[in-house]
Amino acid sequence: MSLRPRVAGVDFSGARNAGKHIWIAEGTPAPEGIRIDTLHRADALPSGGPAFDDAMTGLSRHIAGLTESLIGFDFPFSIPAPLIEQSTWSAFVKEFAQKYQAPEEFRDHCRSKTGGRELKRLTDVEAKVPWCAYNLRLYRQTWAGIRHVLAPLVFSGRARVIPIQRPKDGLPVIAEICPASFLKRDGLYFPYKGRGPKLEYARSKILTELARRKHLSPIRGRLRKTIVEDIGGDALDAVLSAICAAGVEDIKPRSRADRLECRVYF
Repeated sequence: MSLRPRVAGVDFSGARNAGKHIWIAEGTPAPEGIRIDTLHRADALPSGGPAFDDAMTGLSRHIAGLTESLIGFDFPFSIPAPLIEQSTWSAFVKEFAQKYQAPEEFRDHCRSKTGGRELKRLTDVEAKVPWCAYNLRLYRQTWAGIRHVLAPLVFSGRARVIPIQRPKDGLPVIAEICPASFLKRDGLYFPYKGRGPKLEYARSKILTELARRKHLSPIRGRLRKTIVEDIGGDALDAVLSAICAAGVEDIKPRSRADRLECRVYF
C-alpha cells in the first residue's frame, strides 16, 4: 500500500538548460504496478521553461500542487554528517541556501574540509549509490536541488521531506530516491543511456521487466515510444523514481545519521 494515493518521480538536473533535462512522471499505484498518467519535461510546465531559473520555479510550483502525492527526487538531500556544522537538517538546508550562491562554492567547501576526499553518507553506502553528494558529476544537482527545490518548498510550508519531517495532510511528501540502487537491487542494472538500437532495446527491456514484475503497469503506444527513444534515459529514470516513491513504507528516521543525512529510498 502506497503512503499516498498518487506518486510522482522526478529525474532532476542542475544544468543551465535544466528544463530540457528534468522529467516528471506521475501516476497511481495499483495491484498490477504503477499506472503512469503523465510524463513531461520541466520546460512544458505552466511556469517552467528550458532555462535554469524558469525550470526551478516551474518545478517547485508544480510539486507544491501535488498535494495527494509522494514524490521521489534523484538528487542528494544532504551531505555527510562530518561536513554538517548545524545541529538539525532544517538548519543545514536554510544556511545552505544562503551560503552557497554558486555550485562551485559548495563543492570547493566540501573538498577543502575533506582534503579532496569524497565522503559518502551512511545511506549512500547502504544504497550503493554511484557518487558522493559533491562528486564532479553530481554536485550541481545537489546544490540546485537543496537550494532551489527543497529550501523554497520546506520553508514556505508547501511540502514535507521524509524521514526528517512527518507527513501532513494537504501537503506533498518528498523523498530522496535512487534509480540506480533500485535497478541494482532488482538485477536490472545494465547500460541503457545513449544512442543506438542496442540501448533503445535495453530501455524497452527494462520497461517490459518492470511490468512483468508488477512494479509498473504495461506501458504502450506513444508513452512507451517517448521513454524508449529518449536517448538520455531521463524519461525512464523519472518512471523509475516514481516506482521508488511507491515503495516507500518506513518513514521514520532510523538513526541520528538519518536525521542529518536523510535517507535514500529504493
